[in-house]
Amino acid sequence: MTQDDIRSMKDEIAYIKALAEEGRRTPVLGGGILIAAGLIFGLTSIIHWLIAIEAIAVGPVAYAVIWVSAMATFFACLFVLIGRNKGRPGAASLVNQAVGTAWMGVGLLIFVMSISIAVISWRVQSEILTLIFPSMIFAAYGSGWAVSAAMSKSRWQWWLAIAAWAAAPAIAALVGTSWIWLAYAGGLVLLALVPGVVLVRQEPAETV
Repeated sequence: MTQDDIRSMKDEIAYIKALAEEGRRTPVLGGGILIAAGLIFGLTSIIHWLIAIEAIAVGPVAYAVIWVSAMATFFACLFVLIGRNKGRPGAASLVNQAVGTAWMGVGLLIFVMSISIAVISWRVQSEILTLIFPSMIFAAYGSGWAVSAAMSKSRWQWWLAIAAWAAAPAIAALVGTSWIWLAYAGGLVLLALVPGVVLVRQEPAETV
């Protein structure tokens, strides 16, 4: 092996190492999606709470209407925001590919489980299973934040994962009271809206 071959190999190794280092420094995209989720579902939870305490006089069907409307609104925002993020610098990095896939899995889990809970509730003519929904959301959020924290080497995101996992059984203690929906709204603000704002603020105009 000649000196030129050795030099070329070293250059290639250095290049690959530089790409790996740059990938780890790439800011996590998708904060806008978390903001949308926190705002839309947080506000819907507050409306649910107001209906539950009879501050808003509507029939029981209103619960289904507000949540289906919230889901449709979020999907519309999601379509726009995903398209926007695809063109952002750093979107193709290993970090953002892994984090994006993890949060997509979280979203699909929530969507599929929501449908499953609705079907079971209809079959057994009981709404008892719907009470596990807030805990299920926070448990899923914990997994999403854990992957994001591991890939981005971000300690503060690990704290979010731990907080989300702790929130799941904590909010279960409020089952049977109307306060569960107000607490759920607060959890969405702390675990989705606020972190989403932080991530958006960390996104530079251009990334390596």
